[in-house]
Amino acid sequence: MSTASAETTAQLPPAAGRVFFQPGVGCAGSGPMQRDDPVPKKQGKVTVKYDRKELRKRLILEEWIIEQLSELYDCEEEEMPEVEIGIDDLLEVNSEDERAIKLQESLSDCYKPTDDFVRELLGRIRGMRKLSAPQKKSF
Repeated sequence: MSTASAETTAQLPPAAGRVFFQPGVGCAGSGPMQRDDPVPKKQGKVTVKYDRKELRKRLILEEWIIEQLSELYDCEEEEMPEVEIGIDDLLEVNSEDERAIKLQESLSDCYKPTDDFVRELLGRIRGMRKLSAPQKKSF
């Protein structure tokens, strides 16, 4: 595979929540698809639904975090130092005090006071759920 084609495939957008497949095509051991088959093969479809309301809340929160970090570090997002705030990581921590400590550690190189930001962020994530796996919509 050439370098150009590897770069092209790396830039393709992810699937938009739907995966289509044709039984017998590209499967190991299935053999080639026969064109003389009198029974037409149905195309299978798998749909995965995410909780859009939760995703929307997460997006709004992430945008708010970027805005607040820009103010704390007095710079644009592109110029900001590497600060990792994982919402799911924070949600895994049981106590609010431990969450605050984890956030303070992430912001240790910030020269401005971060207590208000930490308090506000902890208030905003209260009641949120971890987005580890997509939820299947029941029929």
